[in-house]
Amino acid sequence: MSSSAVTRTPIVAKLVSKFGPSILPFADVATTELPLPRLLRLGLLQFTVALATTLLAGTLNRVMIVELKMPALIVGLMLAVPLISAPLRALIGYRSDTHISVLGWRRVPYILVGTILQFGGLAIMPMALILLSGDSHGHPAIGVAASFFAFLCVGMGSHMVQTASLALATDITPEKDQPRVVALLYVMLLLGMVVASVGYGTALRHFSKIRLIQVIQMAGFLTMTLNIVGAWQQEVRGSAPTKAPAVARPPFLVAWRAFVRECPQLIRLLVAVGVGTFAFTLQDVLLEPFGGQVLRLGVAATTSLTGVMAVGAIASFALAQRRASQGADPIRLCASGALVGVVGFALIIMSSPTLSAVLLMLGALLIGFGNGLFSVGTLLRVMSLPHHGEHGLALGAWGAVQATSAGLAFVVAGFIRDWVGGAQSQLADPIPGIGYVTTYLVAVVGLFVLLVVLGPLTARRRADVRPVPFGIAEFPA
Repeated sequence: MSSSAVTRTPIVAKLVSKFGPSILPFADVATTELPLPRLLRLGLLQFTVALATTLLAGTLNRVMIVELKMPALIVGLMLAVPLISAPLRALIGYRSDTHISVLGWRRVPYILVGTILQFGGLAIMPMALILLSGDSHGHPAIGVAASFFAFLCVGMGSHMVQTASLALATDITPEKDQPRVVALLYVMLLLGMVVASVGYGTALRHFSKIRLIQVIQMAGFLTMTLNIVGAWQQEVRGSAPTKAPAVARPPFLVAWRAFVRECPQLIRLLVAVGVGTFAFTLQDVLLEPFGGQVLRLGVAATTSLTGVMAVGAIASFALAQRRASQGADPIRLCASGALVGVVGFALIIMSSPTLSAVLLMLGALLIGFGNGLFSVGTLLRVMSLPHHGEHGLALGAWGAVQATSAGLAFVVAGFIRDWVGGAQSQLADPIPGIGYVTTYLVAVVGLFVLLVVLGPLTARRRADVRPVPFGIAEFPA
């Protein structure tokens, strides 16, 4: 070996050691007891949740509204059904903490039951879509009922798998590494949404009902397979259940009233969470159908919108983490997200008369970015509240308000689109996409209302901002 090669080796090693963690930010999480392959297998459970989320909210809503000609209100109700089980996540987590089984597992039974629900819902969907399409002799009402049941099974299964897998990750990870491990799993979820949107878009580039059924069947097969691989040998048998606390905790209502008295701004903050979530979510059920019905985009192009919004959300998390470390006011982050969202909705509205797919994609990117800033800002503000050991109470309220507002937005968006679209269809010269545009205008109004609600919550001075360590690990999935 030449002397020049010998002298270059330490320099290369220093560069790799310096830039390695920034290029592979989760590589240093792995340990001898918890190697990286095991962590990545655990991340597969989050990946399958992303497969289901993208399929339901990014592909099937467009197919049912545009190709199957279903009323948007019915589709909105179907998308809201999985959120019915969202408030049960706290109960699922608690039951998995205290679960006692013959085999000595706490988390794995919930992961397996959730997997069965996911697979069962995806197995029912093709039959339900056949009935909805009218290509069979079955009554359409049976197809609608079967679709509601399938959406509910997939939603409940995803909540169970996600909650139990995050709890399992906490169990098997040393305390000092838990935030970064949860961060890795959350990144797997977001990347799964991007990969799923690209995969579904590619598979459905030449759309047909048979191809859609095949895609759903493949999603079910991947969900079952990847969940089994991800959960294999992750939890040690004989895990001891959580012991009951020595001091009895006060009832929920008593603890809640005491928390509200101590945090007088809590109610206004939760109102802001509800208004902002409602405004940002109004586009979820309609964005892909809007691209297909008004801009005449294919299923592949509209499915990619989910991935575009996920990319915007990832970028917003990175910016929010940097701004939070600099002591930025979380409420100002929320306001910035609302303003970015207004611009995003404006671009989507402008894409209708111009028939511009570029404006639609850019608007979706900005909505994802703005929604991410808003969500992170409200979460930071909730985390900074004085909690005295009741941190989960505030975060639980934050999540419950978000889930409820999102479900309400699904239904309202479908109602506005159907009602306005049906009314203007009676005109001699109907305006294309007026039902969609009206819904987006309502979302813009909602974001301005959000700014009004946020005003009194803004810190007057920089010193009033209580610093909260924040990374993507602190964001509840």
